[in-house]
Amino acid sequence: MHAETNSAVSDSRLTRFALGIYRADGVSTACLMLQERFELDVNLVLFAAFFGAQEGCALTATHIDALADRIGPWHAEVVRPLRAVRKRLKTGPAPAPDARTAELRNALQRLEIDAELIELAELAAMGETLEAGPAAGATATRAAAAIEVVVGAKSNRELDSDERAAIVRIADAAAALVGDTARVM
Repeated sequence: MHAETNSAVSDSRLTRFALGIYRADGVSTACLMLQERFELDVNLVLFAAFFGAQEGCALTATHIDALADRIGPWHAEVVRPLRAVRKRLKTGPAPAPDARTAELRNALQRLEIDAELIELAELAAMGETLEAGPAAGATATRAAAAIEVVVGAKSNRELDSDERAAIVRIADAAAALVGDTARVM
């Protein structure tokens, strides 16, 4: 994610939250690690952190399925291909990498971010319609529980210590963003 945003899609509370949390120390690294290990959509992770921390609601696997159904095709057909081309231009094919292809890579990054902002807008709209009960616990605990539902939708194995630490890092940053300094225990 990036500080420059498309104002047409960046005015939701979710988008402001997602951009704020993603800038927090260690969050982008934690999100990208979870993305790589579980083939997660980082926007779903950020939505979960928002839904748990800011909204105080519990997410379920049914919620995640509905959200993924809404944004999955966009993510698979637009966001991931843009990301793949942008990443590929780091090393090739010829004439990449050079100054011209670096400009193209930067333009693709801006397009990828715009595509992710559209995805966040869709999640925000859908989040307003989700029927969810209140989540238990402190703000960071609620955020961690919601993120674990997203991860659990992609994996049924026990999380390792690095994966748990990534979830805690994101959840603690979510709590700090909403003004709660209590951390996940």
